[in-house]
Amino acid sequence: MALHSRGVRLAVLIGCLFGVSAAVAQPRPRQVASLNLCADQLLLALADRAQIASLSRLARDSSISFMAKLAEGLPLNDGRAESVLFSRPDLVLTGTYGQQGQVALLRRQGLDVLQLGPWSGLAEDRAQIRTLAAKLGHPDRGEALIARIDAALEVARGTAPGGPTVLVYERGGWVAAARSLLSEVLMQLGFTLHQEALGLNAGGVARLEAIVTSPPDVMLVDAGSQQVVDNGTALFAHPALAAAVPPGRRLAVSGRLTICGGPSTPAMIEALSAEAKAKLR
Repeated sequence: MALHSRGVRLAVLIGCLFGVSAAVAQPRPRQVASLNLCADQLLLALADRAQIASLSRLARDSSISFMAKLAEGLPLNDGRAESVLFSRPDLVLTGTYGQQGQVALLRRQGLDVLQLGPWSGLAEDRAQIRTLAAKLGHPDRGEALIARIDAALEVARGTAPGGPTVLVYERGGWVAAARSLLSEVLMQLGFTLHQEALGLNAGGVARLEAIVTSPPDVMLVDAGSQQVVDNGTALFAHPALAAAVPPGRRLAVSGRLTICGGPSTPAMIEALSAEAKAKLR
């Protein structure tokens, strides 16, 4: 009876060890396709170039893609699930907004899909980087990227002493939500978010009258919005807004640094810090 019990325990132990070994030895994907701009950039930063089957059609758009130069020479897809089905990649990266139908289709066809949502803060960014880096078989690259983000943040922390209020103001009067990577970085730099004063903690469109009545100390805008090219950018040149928050109190940072979290984040932090030092005197 004792021998039988010992044999059972040994069999269970071997089974457990085999299961752990199988999990650790999970093969890295040989071909990975991305259907999302932010996923494109993380893939370019963390994967071997030979692992990249295709990127979204936005990957080479230098006006919005921080990694446009690195994406040159790589295949592009049209962002639809059907475009990657026949190539049968080992892994497909998608976003979480508006792509649920595509994800369901890909999974029904037996493809491995990893959805990468927009970052709501620094803790989430670290977790997502680690998840994807491990999935790609390059956890060391994930840790290196996290270290670059943390180092940039450490240097920039406290750049805006005294807690000046800041409003992230986008095309068409859109105000970013208070819970976002950009908002957290701004608070780490020392700013106080102005969304609450406008009743827009969850984000939304801010009426010009509300900003003129209760202006922030500074406004963060896309550097490209300073030139009026359409109705979405015309608002930035409005005389009332110019009087309430003049150009000297506007921090201008390229939108391609703030659209996605990831390899652009250290550059975003450095740009914000430099603008704050230049404008807050």
